[in-house]
Amino acid sequence: MGMKETKILGVGFNRLTMADALEEISTYMIQDKPHLIVTANPEMVMLAKDDQLLEEIMERADLVVADGIGVVWASRILGQSVPERIPGIELAEGLLRRANEQGWRVFLLGGAEGVAKQAAQSLKDTMPQLQIVGTYHGYFQTGSEEQALIHQIKQANPHLLLVALGVPRQEKWLAAHLGALKVPVAIGVGGSFNVWAGVDQRAPLWMRKIHLEWFYRLVKQPWRIKRMAVLPKFVGTVWLTRLRKGR
Repeated sequence: MGMKETKILGVGFNRLTMADALEEISTYMIQDKPHLIVTANPEMVMLAKDDQLLEEIMERADLVVADGIGVVWASRILGQSVPERIPGIELAEGLLRRANEQGWRVFLLGGAEGVAKQAAQSLKDTMPQLQIVGTYHGYFQTGSEEQALIHQIKQANPHLLLVALGVPRQEKWLAAHLGALKVPVAIGVGGSFNVWAGVDQRAPLWMRKIHLEWFYRLVKQPWRIKRMAVLPKFVGTVWLTRLRKGR
């Protein structure tokens, strides 16, 4: 499934529904090699345009799914539709439910001190059979602490590694260490731990359904305005690409 059928401003995406993605990733759990899953939104696409390492990581990732309605919109404008938005947090939750049923071991890495532990407890409250075999905060230092962390993950031997270090740090860290960790499936999940730990809240379902989750997050976290300023640039670049193709 490495082949990415849709290109949006140079970034390849797999054309998958949520159900397709869950099925595909489930097959990775029994394979004897690591797989990197990337959930990419417009901000990440624009970042990759100016960050060659991130672009290469996304190109080599086993799956890149459309996390963001802007990506779905762009795919339609460019005539290469992806079927639906796959929010990273919902993909992770779908995999955790399967882990609860299948006995897959899970490791949570990232977030502020104590957040991964709190997220783990909250997840276990709703999924009692879930095997969370380790947690670690995201403020580790490179050097001996990082080496000890890598050793801890290897010893825990998880099937699924969820990493909340923020974009692009989480993708770069995984790309650098996944070969050594040999975890079957690793995904960068951004702020998901904060939601599971009760630190942050997701938008109400009705807002998610009409694709206004970004607006809810902006109201709750006004500092995001700097990050969201890239969206008009994304829209403009997509239209420009469409016009050039139409010549």
